[in-house]
Amino acid sequence: LQGHAIGYYHCISRVAHRHFLIRDPEKERFVGLMREYEEFCRVKVLDHCIMSNHFHILVAVPRRPEVLPTDEELIQSVERLTSMGSGAGDLRQRLERYRQQGDDASAEALRERFFSRMWDVSAFMKELKQRFTQWYKSVHEHHGTFWSGRFRSLVVEGAGQILAGMAAYIDLNSTKVGAYADPAEDRWCGYAQALAG
Repeated sequence: LQGHAIGYYHCISRVAHRHFLIRDPEKERFVGLMREYEEFCRVKVLDHCIMSNHFHILVAVPRRPEVLPTDEELIQSVERLTSMGSGAGDLRQRLERYRQQGDDASAEALRERFFSRMWDVSAFMKELKQRFTQWYKSVHEHHGTFWSGRFRSLVVEGAGQILAGMAAYIDLNSTKVGAYADPAEDRWCGYAQALAG
């Protein structure tokens, strides 16, 4: 991420009615989706803590680059999304058809539909929460609203000690509620995952 203007954001979202619905299997799925969309959206999750009824994520968002990924690079990004299914094959066919017809304007419009979801904290959070909710509802036959609303974000200005302080706040969430004596014991926080390699 060096060499790019970066925005740092602390994002939090709560389960509707503050119910404790996120257990270990759900946390596992959430972290997996978080990593998928981190890669797809071209953001960097610096730290996180997944609790039973909410989560915190510290994310760095680089500025959209002037040179965008090629068609093939975009297709490969879409292929890595488990939620897209055969969407990458459809994307490949449509891009190839437009390119063969010399319809670059349509190809670029299609590419932009994907690029508009990259390098953007709001798009990252929307994708992550939406995909997790869809998965949760299908597995648990849950009906109604899952999240209590839009996520809240706080721009973290500065670096070094400021980012370290925000990361410490996030990592200590599970100790504040008494779930763990040491954040190193909480496998659903970035600190413990970093220690585990």
